[in-house]
Amino acid sequence: MSTQKQEDDSIFKSKMRKSFIEMLNDNVLEVTFTKVDGTERVMMCTLNPTLLPKIEESTEPKKERKENLNVVPCYDLEAKGWRSFRLDSVKDFEFSVIQNKKWGLI
Repeated sequence: MSTQKQEDDSIFKSKMRKSFIEMLNDNVLEVTFTKVDGTERVMMCTLNPTLLPKIEESTEPKKERKENLNVVPCYDLEAKGWRSFRLDSVKDFEFSVIQNKKWGLI
């Protein structure tokens, strides 16, 4: 792959990831993706602070992690836990008025 093509792919992934995170910050999204094991998964997820669990302050120092631009972290409202999905595995995503009403966002 050419250097220009790699740069273009990187910019596209970065913009796509940023768009998902912006949507998740305000909404509940239904994301359909293929898991690493090949199965399809549908997840109701968000990054909206009003729907996230309270985080207790830890006395242990935080581990520094390199940000993976291929992955979007999110909170799974049905599993009640943190999950993530790979951008290249997304098959579909929807903003659901019903789900956003259910979770009190509209």
